[in-house]
Amino acid sequence: MILTGLLFVAVTAAVKHGAQQLPAAESAFLRYVLGLVFLVPMIKPLIAARLTQRQKKWFWIRGFTHSLAIILWFFAMTRITIAEVTAMNYMTPIYITLGAALFLGERLASRRILAIVAGFVGALIILRPGFRELSDGHFAMIGAAMFFSVSYLTAKRMADEVSATVVVAMLSITVTVCLFPFAFAVWQPPTIEQLFLMFVVAILATAGHYTMTFAFAAAPVSVTQPVVFLQLVWSVLTGAIFFAEPADGWVILGGAVIVAATTFIAIREAMLRRALKGETP
Repeated sequence: MILTGLLFVAVTAAVKHGAQQLPAAESAFLRYVLGLVFLVPMIKPLIAARLTQRQKKWFWIRGFTHSLAIILWFFAMTRITIAEVTAMNYMTPIYITLGAALFLGERLASRRILAIVAGFVGALIILRPGFRELSDGHFAMIGAAMFFSVSYLTAKRMADEVSATVVVAMLSITVTVCLFPFAFAVWQPPTIEQLFLMFVVAILATAGHYTMTFAFAAAPVSVTQPVVFLQLVWSVLTGAIFFAEPADGWVILGGAVIVAATTFIAIREAMLRRALKGETP
């Protein structure tokens, strides 16, 4: 999880450096189209899955919402600090928990409700509305976290029906296709350096997802989730050293509150799953 945090911060740093002169939609499209090379090993299981029309529909819904999230995330990265992007992205699990209760019928116990409230308090600490002017980057990041939550909820639904490989492969395909019209509308010829950086982003993001998967398989969520906070530490250091972004104590505090809330939710969910299986928590 420590390596995962470093990889994802490297992704944000590469995007911030390489996407400043490109439209957000084009940067996002280049990241995904260049990353299609990693799809090659997934072709065989994807064909063997024989997806139904209903499954394809849900995958395209996920692809579209994930595309909107990616565009907003790339845009936010060029407008606000790396630390703010990282901290506000921590809200995604909060939105997922709310969405699961509203649309998937999952029960919200009082302690999970308190954790959700704590998450929103953390977001308010980061944004501090009324105490400073909020930029379009802040609003874009709020939207990105919300659309990411819709994407992950859809993935959760489909993961019960098909393998993880198929879920990842369909995301790569649908997002690339959905991003194309947005990118085409604002297209400008990228430089060799920009193409190279977007390919680096694809490599780093893929590696980050793999290391995160290995971490989840190797240790319980009570161990892996708190380490997520280190990603905010790396973000603050990266922003300060490479982009001259001042460290903001309110962002760090708000991020810590959100991570504490999402950690509590994750641990409670793990305990409930063990209880359902008849295991001792």
